Amino acid sequence: MKAVIQRSKNSSVSVAGEIKGSIKSGLVVLLGIMREDTIADVDYLVRKILNLRIFDDEKGIMNKSIIDVGGEILSISQFTLQAETSHGNRPSYIKAMKGEEAKVLYDDFNQKLSQIVPTYTGIFGADMQVSIQNDGPITIIIDSKER
Repeated sequence: MKAVIQRSKNSSVSVAGEIKGSIKSGLVVLLGIMREDTIADVDYLVRKILNLRIFDDEKGIMNKSIIDVGGEILSISQFTLQAETSHGNRPSYIKAMKGEEAKVLYDDFNQKLSQIVPTYTGIFGADMQVSIQNDGPITIIIDSKER
């Protein structure tokens, strides 16, 4: 499971011109799920994301987590994060988990996040337009297989 995490000041996700989820201050998480991912990968990423210290403390040092600052999360499913690009110019998505299986893990991921911080999503599998105001810019990539 791979997550691209961006600190954000204002972000939203729309489907067919209608906003489905938005946040003010917090994190945007783009999540790509691999075929062999399990609930253990979900638990690992949830724990890492919630405790990632990438928000400024009183001294301007990145020393606070999303929990510490009372932020929100905008979670977007993005199977293209599992693209294989080593051969040719057309990405292969063979490593990505199939839709219904991936949706189960994605929903579990969001449910676990939402138990701790407000969490908003787009629509799994939909053609989404994501607007991200990256704060910093701060972007972190976490792969659950690289523990």
